[in-house]
Amino acid sequence: MTGFEHIDVRTDGPVLTIRIDRPEVMNALHPPAHFELHRAFDHYAETDDFRVAVITGSGERAFCAGSDLKARSAAGGDDFPATGFAGLTERFNLYKPVIAAVNGVAVGGGLEIVLACDLAIAAEHASFGLPEPRVGLAAAGGLHRLARQLPMKQAMEIALTGGRVTARRALEIGIINRAVAADRLDGAVETLVAELLACAPLSLLATKQMMHEGLAAGSLRAAHGADFPAHSAMLASEDAVEGSAAFLEGRRPVWKGK
Repeated sequence: MTGFEHIDVRTDGPVLTIRIDRPEVMNALHPPAHFELHRAFDHYAETDDFRVAVITGSGERAFCAGSDLKARSAAGGDDFPATGFAGLTERFNLYKPVIAAVNGVAVGGGLEIVLACDLAIAAEHASFGLPEPRVGLAAAGGLHRLARQLPMKQAMEIALTGGRVTARRALEIGIINRAVAADRLDGAVETLVAELLACAPLSLLATKQMMHEGLAAGSLRAAHGADFPAHSAMLASEDAVEGSAAFLEGRRPVWKGK
């Protein structure tokens, strides 16, 4: 994809990598950047050939420092696409996996991006937090995700103090999946991407849909009785037949995504 000023978007076969490219403001986002990210994630969602997306930041200091407060002040408020902060935090119908490669500070909206991703790997020098209360604001959607993903006491400590936690602490409480040395971040992300690509694409879609919508069903009984279109499509797919055949024949499956 081309035509972006504030992000860099690159493809490598089935993998789409989106890099926030505003290092001069620690990759903080202003309206033009939000709408460019919205376009990039739309492209990922709509392109069948893409199976995994990775979002990261430029430079070594910051993944994303949240909202660009100077731009916000000049505009008199926020201007987000319908899909929310970074075109991702309110994108509730994307069932392809998204990985956060956290290369530095992830605070405010930056942490919201991480929470909106399915998986996250961070460099050991990264830090995480929701500093909004310290500037007279609240983290909005980030609070809802935090309360659902972490034990409440841990979520409340991050939300109410406005302080930061280290990558190691973020790993302990479940914000991220792995913490690695900065020079190993790219390799760790590549390994995780390879693990996802080894799985059937429709299986990943079904898995993500069932986990998210199953939680929204309100009870375990309701989740078991709910209809998940991605699961039905997976069961009826050529890949479901291929997976069983490959297992029985002792070979690697060849996924077609259909």
